[in-house]
Amino acid sequence: MIYFDNSATTIPYPEALRTYQEVASKIWGNPSSLHNLGSQSTRILEASRKQIAGLLGKDSKEIFFTSGGTESDNWAIKGVAFEKARYGKHIIVSDIEHPAVKESAKWLSSQGFDISYAPVDARGFVDLEALAALLRPDTILVSIMAVNNEIGSVQPIQEISQLLADKPTITFHVDAVQAIGKIPTSLYLTDRVDLASFSGHKFHAVRGVGFLYKKAGKKIAPLLTGGGQESDLRSTTENVAAIAAMAKALRLTLDKEEQSLVKIAKMKAIIHDELASHQDITIFSEKGEDFAPNILTFGIKNVRGEVIVHAFEEHEIYISTTSACSSKAGKPAGTLISMGVSSKIAQTAVRISLDDDNDMGQVEQFLTIFKQVYDKTKKVR
Repeated sequence: MIYFDNSATTIPYPEALRTYQEVASKIWGNPSSLHNLGSQSTRILEASRKQIAGLLGKDSKEIFFTSGGTESDNWAIKGVAFEKARYGKHIIVSDIEHPAVKESAKWLSSQGFDISYAPVDARGFVDLEALAALLRPDTILVSIMAVNNEIGSVQPIQEISQLLADKPTITFHVDAVQAIGKIPTSLYLTDRVDLASFSGHKFHAVRGVGFLYKKAGKKIAPLLTGGGQESDLRSTTENVAAIAAMAKALRLTLDKEEQSLVKIAKMKAIIHDELASHQDITIFSEKGEDFAPNILTFGIKNVRGEVIVHAFEEHEIYISTTSACSSKAGKPAGTLISMGVSSKIAQTAVRISLDDDNDMGQVEQFLTIFKQVYDKTKKVR
């Protein structure tokens, strides 16, 4: 089996699974309980929070645990909207955001908020001039992803941070779900970023756990109220075992980040160059620093993406039709449409997403099968 769908989810590290099992079986007390078992859980919880914060160069009081990227995004978008509604109701998100952000913004529109969508250029990058033109005195939030999940374009977070530098009343949220371990944290956790969303299963932790970075002093309304956990901002009993496993996975990911990115980028470059040598191939993800080293999206002329996905699956090679969250809906990649790609061409798109677990042998096997699939589509092309 060759697993090239790591942007959808990653295989948990064995070390993270061992941590989960050990904590779940030995330290099962509720962190909110007063007895010793509860205190043990609290110590694990806070040690994990401190470790994650340290790895990101932040303070432990700025890390809040959630169920994953979708909740973190929802909380950031809706929490800021509810907290700051008295100051303004204008929100800006990019036109290529993950559904967790765009659907949250869409729902807020039904609640009386004014949503603007920042356009992107033909390569999939937010248009900075257009974004600047959208800013208004009543703008309370700007939300831009760090790495696009469909084509891997690395968004200009540093430039947007400069744009917002003299606008402290605007909260700046970054969806960093696809960024951890793929690009340096300095590119998306600038001093100007107020909120950032993360999901554990994107960096080899278990599913169902994530966190939100919230800069100290920034206010956000809770979505979950109840027992007062997470500083009374996210009430529910914390999943201590999953949180501990996530802290372990994050450390392992960042410890080997530098060497992993070099390896992954080389694999992407080999696949990219081979695909580019074929006439009826459209490549949507470029090589180079402007794009994440792990994501490569392409299409075969006149062949729908799902056909290609199943063709590779017959050989136990697993890729996807761009975003896993929308692939079953059968819709063309929203990012490509926003880039001006026609619906017909966008429907051909498939995404390869690599990881340090992959190797050159798998790349060679993938390219062998690709040639077979490509030859079989000759009549359609």
